[in-house]
Amino acid sequence: MFVRNKKLAIVITENEQTLHLLKTGDEHAFDTIYKQYYRGLCAFASQYVAETEIEEIVQEVMMWLWENRASLVPELSLKSLLFMMVKNKCLNNITHNQIKQRVHEKLFAKFENQFEDPDFYIENELIALAAKAIRELPEDYRRAFEMNRFDNLTYNEIAERTGVSPKTVAYRISQALKILRVELKDYMPLLMVLLS
Repeated sequence: MFVRNKKLAIVITENEQTLHLLKTGDEHAFDTIYKQYYRGLCAFASQYVAETEIEEIVQEVMMWLWENRASLVPELSLKSLLFMMVKNKCLNNITHNQIKQRVHEKLFAKFENQFEDPDFYIENELIALAAKAIRELPEDYRRAFEMNRFDNLTYNEIAERTGVSPKTVAYRISQALKILRVELKDYMPLLMVLLS
């Protein structure tokens, strides 16, 4: 490939080298990418979603990058990919929140005539279902999930307390969410409101 701009040629070469290292499973390359893009991705996500949702979205994108590293192509712009993925996840999150609101309104209308306080009834039932599903998570996943969601600890704080890397914490929480989404798929829109 002929590139007139020397600076551009260096960026392209570095991008290809980084992707090559990442594809081979080089954790140092992944950590470098993580440190280089994490703050920028969080700032970018803050234009779309609430502060409480930013870290999870960026962590999910980073976990996707690591888990799918073997399928990356060298010509790919890593920066463009990461920012595009964060934007798409943010937009999906906005849509998901709108759906949750509609589901909540429908359930409220359904139970409004049957109970004096339908919100109270619905929340108690959903909380009981969620608590049971959370208790049944694998121990490491459950602990990381609870520390993040209920104790409001960041991934780094959880990593310090449990003696694992932030990447491991992100993986455990990601897996916990996947399990909960399957177990509670019929109730997920409302539960995410309660658990957020």
